[in-house]
Amino acid sequence: MSATPSNTPLVYITGASSGIGQALALQYYRSGWRLALVARRTAELQAWAQAQGLAAERYAIYGADVCDVEAIAGAGQRCIAAQGLPAVVIANAGISIGMDTAIFDDLAVMQRVYATNNIGLAATFQPFVAAMNARGSGSLVGVASVAGIRGLPGHAAYCSSKAAVISYCESLRGECRPFGVKVVTIAPGYIDTPLTRENRYSMPFLMQPEAFAQKAYQAIQAGASWRVIPWQMGVVAKLLRLLPNALFDRVLSGRPRKHRAGGS
Repeated sequence: MSATPSNTPLVYITGASSGIGQALALQYYRSGWRLALVARRTAELQAWAQAQGLAAERYAIYGADVCDVEAIAGAGQRCIAAQGLPAVVIANAGISIGMDTAIFDDLAVMQRVYATNNIGLAATFQPFVAAMNARGSGSLVGVASVAGIRGLPGHAAYCSSKAAVISYCESLRGECRPFGVKVVTIAPGYIDTPLTRENRYSMPFLMQPEAFAQKAYQAIQAGASWRVIPWQMGVVAKLLRLLPNALFDRVLSGRPRKHRAGGS
């Protein structure tokens, strides 16, 4: 790390081995930042970094499963010790699995989704909050989803988890604001990633990860408290909030559901 100036900003990104996380990593790298990348699949992430030609002194990889609170909090602590306190922390790791409450085994699916998308997000931020508050600067970024605006049939676990991300980040924003630390909520629409490619329904305004990463980077740099990407889905989100329940239910009637884990 000695070849990189100590004042070069550092970004910490979870779920960096694919999709949105990988696109964000490349966006920040190309913008001159140092990277702290977290993933379960560290060998795959290392191979990607080498294939992209990332300079070894400008990135570090930390292995952790976001579902494991001690492991993900420990990764943050290791980052601070090895690379310093980041300017930006992006809690991006998340999963989306369909569920049916009538099926007992799907309760475990819901538990797994919450463990990743909610407890894992809080555990990602935990090592950095007090240090950022003491420094008086920094950005904590929670990746939510437009799906968190209203509940979709078959998506109970995912939609409710992302609604919780939105509320959690709003609460954290109020807690950190007096110290000069920003909390940014990014709500992606449909992004072309492995998470969405198996969806069996239309995905309006589908966006490429690289285009999303550029817009997200701009929003984070601007200190936006809330941003829906792409902007068209922001319009959809506002309309969804306004729809009366009866009309909302009618619009979604018969809509194909998300694939269940190991099921239809």
